[in-house]
Amino acid sequence: MTRLPAPSAVLEDQICFALYAASRAMTARYRPLLDAIGLTYPQYLVMLLLWETDHQTVGQLGTRLSLDSGTLSPLLKRLTTAGLVSRHRRVEDERSVSISLTDAGRALREKADAISGEIICALDLDREEFADLKAKLELVTARVSTP
Repeated sequence: MTRLPAPSAVLEDQICFALYAASRAMTARYRPLLDAIGLTYPQYLVMLLLWETDHQTVGQLGTRLSLDSGTLSPLLKRLTTAGLVSRHRRVEDERSVSISLTDAGRALREKADAISGEIICALDLDREEFADLKAKLELVTARVSTP
């Protein structure tokens, strides 16, 4: 087993800073692509989930995105105002709100499909490197998440 580096108080030695910088750079790379289709990055993530599976509850979306309803609700209101989703109380549980794509929200998927490809090209990774990086990031998330 390879030894880990000694603890350091130097910024450049911090894994948290490397992750933070990478996250900011990735979000900045997405911004002009998303501006072109009228979405913010968090809105794009919600739309990705709805394009995967339409008609999800606010709770389901929040769980998948690790967002609480206080953060997610205003975001969903903006998507509703933009005409991309509709929100309605579920008949089987009045306390639960279901989010569904509108025709405009479904149509936006075609424009958004190219974004992922552009980001993958920008990373300049082969399939194995891409899969390895994604797996390592998921491992970091799993290991540092509180139970």
